[in-house]
Amino acid sequence: QTQLVESGGGLVQAGGSLSLSCVVSGRFFDSYTMAWFRQESWKEREFVAAISWNGDRTSYQDSVKGRFTISRDNAKNTVYLQMNSLTPEDTAAYYCAAVAGRLWGTSVVDHNWYKYWGQGTQVTVSS
Repeated sequence: QTQLVESGGGLVQAGGSLSLSCVVSGRFFDSYTMAWFRQESWKEREFVAAISWNGDRTSYQDSVKGRFTISRDNAKNTVYLQMNSLTPEDTAAYYCAAVAGRLWGTSVVDHNWYKYWGQGTQVTVSS
């Protein structure tokens, strides 16, 4: 059974940085497209970034381009999200998501496309 476990959230001042990690159990991590989404309690889950199974393609929400970097280490079954220049608008629960099958396309931004989800890690940015 595939399980995703996020870590690295916390409280940070505006302008600061945080690094999130998501460890994926199972044997097929190198075939998974991985993504990060975020959600504030009263809003719809929002795409943040995605990375292809071999790391050669990435996609970002416009508001995080140049500030956030998604990466992966297939040897460690782990995907990362480095977040710099954080603002209070980045405050949310951050979720790791995965879909198998070496897929890529416009659907990477659609949370309904992903099959596996982590439990989330809270990121709070104070002003």
